[in-house]
Amino acid sequence: MKNRKAFIVGLKTTKLLNREIKFLKKYKPWGVILFSRNIKNIDQCKILTESIKKIFNDKKYPILIDEEGGRVSRLGNIINTSMFSAEYFGNLYKQNYKNFNLYYKIYIKQISYLLNSIGVNINTVPMLDVRRDNSSKIIGNRSFGKNSRIVSKIGNFSIEHFHKHGILTMIKHIPGHGLAKVDSHKLTPIVENKLKQLNKIDFFPFKNKKSLLAMTAHILYKNLDRKYPATLSRKIIKLISNTIKFKGILVTDDISMKGLKYKLPENIKKALEAGCNLILHCNANYKEMLIVAKNSPKVNGFIIKKTSQLYKFLS
Repeated sequence: MKNRKAFIVGLKTTKLLNREIKFLKKYKPWGVILFSRNIKNIDQCKILTESIKKIFNDKKYPILIDEEGGRVSRLGNIINTSMFSAEYFGNLYKQNYKNFNLYYKIYIKQISYLLNSIGVNINTVPMLDVRRDNSSKIIGNRSFGKNSRIVSKIGNFSIEHFHKHGILTMIKHIPGHGLAKVDSHKLTPIVENKLKQLNKIDFFPFKNKKSLLAMTAHILYKNLDRKYPATLSRKIIKLISNTIKFKGILVTDDISMKGLKYKLPENIKKALEAGCNLILHCNANYKEMLIVAKNSPKVNGFIIKKTSQLYKFLS
């Protein structure tokens, strides 16, 4: 573990390219994230994840996925989860808790079974962003709803049951993406709400969560840091640690997104200096992968300690 570097990387297709094999061997990323482009069927994906783990001689090597259900599903070639959005379960929670309790348990059990079958051990859920009026559609039905306490409770349920079935979770987008009026894939969202309101609503669902990983939001909270979005902000990351009290591994949202305005090396440098632990890079652009690898340090003692906790969970 101590020879690995502090980044997570995406891959181009359904099998490892020769240059990716060389890349993984040389730069030793902390983890790999899969997308729909990497998954054709269960057998193919199992071969892919086993080939990655073989490179590192590590059966517990972190392999991540964004499998939220609804419109953010990477398992679409295996299973159709389009109706099972976070909004669906949020509404069910309010309308009929007994059915929610039954259906969501079954859903998580099935998804966990599939993830285990294909060799994935981390799902970047639950998404704990509170849906707000007039906010960007990038969140929309990916949110459990507008009630921060319900979002928090469903988040606890999600974490507990994914963990029960052997899948680690990564809460997102800390400290809250719900007020964004633009898509951070394209622009930097600016939020002007004051800390008191943010604490009461947007930050609330992220507090006291038993997830060992969290993903940041590329959002500028103007009243907390006028210059830097959360991913690059020492002030916000200090708040994540001291006020929200998240003490696990903090991962950037995709470092290549346009919500971060600097060039890639500068975004990486600023994110790490601000207090992010791991850099996430998703698009499998090989030139960008090399930049991320060369600008990411080796994992530090904190990451090694927390990763050992993840590995204990997976044993």
